Amino acid sequence: MKNYKIYLIRNGLTQGTIEGRYIGHTDESLCSEGKKQVKELSTKGYFPEVEAVFSSPLKRCIETSKIIYPEKEPIIIQELAECDFGEFEGLTADDLSDNEDFKKWIKGEKNAAPPYGESNEQFSQRICAGFVKIVDGLLKTGIHDTAIVTHGGIIMTLLSIFGLPEAPLTDWRTPSGCGYQLNLNASLWSRLGKIEVADEIPFTIRDESDDNWFSDGQDYMWSDWEDNR
Repeated sequence: MKNYKIYLIRNGLTQGTIEGRYIGHTDESLCSEGKKQVKELSTKGYFPEVEAVFSSPLKRCIETSKIIYPEKEPIIIQELAECDFGEFEGLTADDLSDNEDFKKWIKGEKNAAPPYGESNEQFSQRICAGFVKIVDGLLKTGIHDTAIVTHGGIIMTLLSIFGLPEAPLTDWRTPSGCGYQLNLNASLWSRLGKIEVADEIPFTIRDESDDNWFSDGQDYMWSDWEDNR
């Protein structure tokens, strides 16, 4: 049976990301540096071809998807929007360092939330529902290769819940414009709700012998762009 592959890709840089601000539902476009970054990653590396592209509804993800996959119209998944940061929106960690709600929220307490924003538990439930909907849809339709362009916090959370090898959320930090190849096994998914994290993308070298792309020198690719929030 042919393997199912899902490529999780983080959106490129925005001005808010560069400034270290919590930019959730604010619909920022990629900044000029972000557009250049994603184009260069696409030139230096290789994003595998896919049959379908799914995206967060926010501009920065849609724009990233169209740079990487210009011939694919992204399918918008509302559940994959960034967290609603409420009153924390647009602020930095330094701005919020004395805020008690922020301290509880950043520690990952389930019910902790920014005022008028989503709690950690609400955020997790929403994005997991969206991801499960995509995976189940792929298995039903037989689409084997797909990309999901979304936000850094969402990638970290999804992989901490569904990913194998199992690792804490912070181990899945993802540079802007980069991501992971996931190998989906239908039996493993149906039994355990888990998915294998197989590699980092973009890939950089092609293996002509089996027509698969694999990663080499990936440390260079990932260190080339800082993982700003």
